Amino acid sequence: MYSILLSAGWPIWPLLIISILGLAIAIERAWYLRQINILPKATLEAAFSLANQLSTQKSIANVQIAQLAQSSPAAPLLACALLEKAAGNNSDHALEEIQAIAQGTFLKLDRYLGALATIATVAPLLGLFGTVVGMIEIFGSQGAIAGGAGSPQQLAHGISVALYNTAFGLLIAIPALAAWRGLRAMANQRQRECEEFTRQLFKKLYPSNA
Repeated sequence: MYSILLSAGWPIWPLLIISILGLAIAIERAWYLRQINILPKATLEAAFSLANQLSTQKSIANVQIAQLAQSSPAAPLLACALLEKAAGNNSDHALEEIQAIAQGTFLKLDRYLGALATIATVAPLLGLFGTVVGMIEIFGSQGAIAGGAGSPQQLAHGISVALYNTAFGLLIAIPALAAWRGLRAMANQRQRECEEFTRQLFKKLYPSNA
């Protein structure tokens, strides 16, 4: 494998770099977007427990809400609804604050996915670029530009080496595209879950506006 990388020339090194970057993004996003990380059961139970406490006691300690907000990436949404209710704000004001928090939360869900999509798009182009560069170098070394003749075996070998760049580019692009589509679906699913649980909590806190 190392000999192939050396034979394919310098254009393959950017492909190798973005392949490592794409793999790192895919692993990090797959780990981050797990439901148990975004909306763990303990966080949901704590949020609705505080909502029940707020309904009966009419007040809860801010430290409890602060602890809830730090329990998961989506917890600030739930904590915001509780904080607005505890502060006595009306449903319209609470909804505005929740929407503002939601924007930041959903941006975190989408983080790095644009970079992964870019890698899937750029990889085949870099592979093609490497092939073109390789072909130019091959024909130049064979004396094609000067009108000389080279060995057909060497020319065939050179062409096969140049095509390694195209193959490597596709080898990166196909998994990157599949990973992007899968992670995009996971992010959308987590977003829908965040919206649904926040809606349920909001309905519990503001039953007259549900």
